[in-house]
Amino acid sequence: MNWDQIEGNWKQVTGKVKEQWGKLTDDDLDVVSGRRDQLAGKIQERYGIAKDEAEKQLADWERKASDSWFTKR
Repeated sequence: MNWDQIEGNWKQVTGKVKEQWGKLTDDDLDVVSGRRDQLAGKIQERYGIAKDEAEKQLADWERKASDSWFTKR
């Protein structure tokens, strides 16, 4: 899964983002609007972690992304 797919389906993916990072608010996710660098910054801010750690968490999460995240239910 590449980030372009995640960004293009951002509204469908926000639930998965909130499962992983529950401290992020709906407003945070609206501001991020699918931009990876913005999401990393919000994770860093909300969790008080270093940029490297936020990037690592995001990369791990991105690897788990699958087409099933984008199916309409």
